[in-house]
Amino acid sequence: MRKNNDIELEMQNNIEEHPAIEEDISLIEEASEMKEHAKKTIQKIKDKVKEEDPKLTASLNLRTILGGDFLTAEMVRKQLWLFVLMVFFTIIYVASRYQCQQDLITIDKLEKDLLDAKYKALSSSSTLTEMCRESHVLDALKQNKDSLLHISDQPPYIINVPE
Repeated sequence: MRKNNDIELEMQNNIEEHPAIEEDISLIEEASEMKEHAKKTIQKIKDKVKEEDPKLTASLNLRTILGGDFLTAEMVRKQLWLFVLMVFFTIIYVASRYQCQQDLITIDKLEKDLLDAKYKALSSSSTLTEMCRESHVLDALKQNKDSLLHISDQPPYIINVPE
């Protein structure tokens, strides 16, 4: 015991003789206190933060739906393949809609082309009908004097063939 007391007295004398040592000791004590305080704070944070989300309450109301509280990590993990399937179907839906719109545009263009072709055919048919009329043919023959064709003076004769 006497040795311990002697050692303590000697340390106090050394501290009184060297004030820098006293400052260093106080700094070390402060650092150890800060370290303990940091450890306690980290432990409190670890206690509050958990890997698991809090359990969903039994009541599912409008506030929990609009607030997004029902979308917990556990629920998302359970329904992950459903979300993937929904995204896949959405992509297919958008692609099909786009293809359908492109097909409708093509159909409209082809219908316009068909209508133009019908009008051209009708116009050509009416022009041909006009040119094939008897009066028009006769005028063309009269203008062409070298033709041997002319209108018959005699009525047509019907020939009956017995069977």
